[in-house]
This record gives sequence, structure tokens and C-alpha cells, in this order.
Amino acid sequence: MKEVTKDTYLNWYKDMLFWRKFEDKLAAVYIQQKVRGFLHLYNGQEAVLAGSLHAMDLTKDRMITAYRNHVQPIGMGVDPKKVMAELYGKATGTSQGLGGSMHIFSKEHRFHGGHGIVGGQIPLGAGMAFGDKYHGSDAVTLCYMGDGAVRQGSLHETLNLAMLWKLPVVFIVENNGYAMGTSVERTASHTDIWKLGLGYEMPCGPIDGMDPVKVAEGISEAIQRARKGDGPTFLEAKTYRYRGHSMSDAQHYRTKDEVNEYRKIDPITQVREHIVKNEFASEEDLDKITADVKARVQECSEFAESSPYPDTSLMYDAVYEQKDYPFLAHKL
Repeated sequence: MKEVTKDTYLNWYKDMLFWRKFEDKLAAVYIQQKVRGFLHLYNGQEAVLAGSLHAMDLTKDRMITAYRNHVQPIGMGVDPKKVMAELYGKATGTSQGLGGSMHIFSKEHRFHGGHGIVGGQIPLGAGMAFGDKYHGSDAVTLCYMGDGAVRQGSLHETLNLAMLWKLPVVFIVENNGYAMGTSVERTASHTDIWKLGLGYEMPCGPIDGMDPVKVAEGISEAIQRARKGDGPTFLEAKTYRYRGHSMSDAQHYRTKDEVNEYRKIDPITQVREHIVKNEFASEEDLDKITADVKARVQECSEFAESSPYPDTSLMYDAVYEQKDYPFLAHKL
């Protein structure tokens, strides 16, 4: 694994704080109805992404995930202004405003979504890994899913083929405890999700999803295994989300006390405390980081607000190959 240094911690703090504040802003504008549809926030799970990015080679490795997908592309290098514009439905967004919250994509930065179908990204992740292996690339695909998605049959079909063909893919379950509002204990007779890999003789195990160092260690080992040609790994990152499943979630299935207990191990707070304890930065330095983060979020918001909506014709151009639209009853 790449060394975890002072700069690593400072970059983790800057990135995770930006991701948190970026989504806090999205929550605020969602209430103002500037962002429509569903909105699934990542608050609390940032260490999984931070540790993963440290383990990856961003010049070639790929990432695919579910619909809680706003900050991952930013970590992969996508301009956050374009991500926010996409959520606003603006023409300057990553998919020209047609994808929205659940479908952020960037072919350039090897971020392949953003998928609204629960578990739909799992076979796609294996497929991308198959493509890299077929073409002789040593790139590795990281495929993320929630704890609810592991109840999909497609997971088991994919694990079987990935192991049979020794595909260069790392499957990561972000177990935040609840599939929408249903706890893990109520969905299966086991609570150690990582053990599903044992049925396929796939290397598997749990990692602490609230600590970016532990995440980086676990995923680095899995990536090295995949890059050597030894096949896939199935990891369970045990984490927690501080907000509801989506903005419409009333969260009746858990108590405020439970959420507050998990806030004591907030990954951003843990990284900040490590920085202070080891004198990597002064309080003044950290205050400057906070101010810079707020300014960047405001810049993203202003960009999205001032951007135009896409022209109506774009919707048809993105769907129909034949330009005279013969299937429309009323022509444009």
C-alpha cells in the first residue's frame, strides 16, 4: 500500500470535508426544489471513498456504484461544478442535465455511474473488468453496492463468474446498517455479509468503513491481488449514514441516540483529530481549509444556478438515432 503521510491526512480532510459540505448544500437546495426527484446523500460514509482513492491508480482503474453517487466522481477527478449542475438538471452537467442525481457518469475519468436499479451495477462492474482483462490491461474495477443490494440474485451470478474467470474486480459492500429502512438483521439469517464470498471460495473479509486507513489497507491488498491476475475480492465496509436513505426518509426505524453514537466516530472528525494530535496543521490552518471548502461549494452552487437548462431537442437527440423522429406522433 502507498504510504499514509501527513499530506495524505491533510488531503483526506480537505476532500472529505468538501464532499460533506457539497452534499449539505444539495440538501438545502433540494428543500428549495432546485434539485428534483430523489436525492441520496453519502454523509458518514466518506472514509470508504477516501481510503479507496488512496489505494487506486487513478490513471487506469475504474469505479462503478449505485445511486448514492455524487462525491465519488469528484474524487475520481470530475469537476464538482459539473456534478452540481447535473443535479440541477442543467446543460452544463455531466450528462447535460439528463441524468440527474442517480446517474452521474464520466467516461474520461473512468467513473461509470450512478445506477438507479438496485444491484444493477454489479454485473456491469464485472463486465468492465472482463473487458480490461480481454484487452490485456492491468486495470482494476472497484464495484460498490449497499447492504440491500446483496439480496439480489445478480450478485451471486456475478460472484460465480468473476471467480471462475478470475476477473480483476473488487466488490465492496458499503454496509451502513439499513437497506432503505430495513436493518441487516431483518433481511437475512446472517449479519456478516462478507461471508457470502466464502460460497465461491473468493477472498473476502470485513473492513472498518469509518477509518480511511483501514479501508486503504483492505482495498490495496485486493487491488494488488486483482492486478496480478489472481481474481476478485469481496469486502464488507462497515459504515454508517447520518442522513436518511433519501431526502424523503422520515427515519422512523432508528433513534436519534443511535445516530449520535455513530457521530462520535465520524470519519471526518477522526481524521481531524489525528491531524491535530500529530501537529500536522494548526487550528488556524484547519480554519482556512474550512473557509476554502465553503468558498468552493459556493462556487459550485453559483455555477449551477447560472447555467442554462438543456434545449428540449436534446432529449430527443439522446434517445433517437434517426433525426426525423419517425416514432413521434407530433413532430418537433
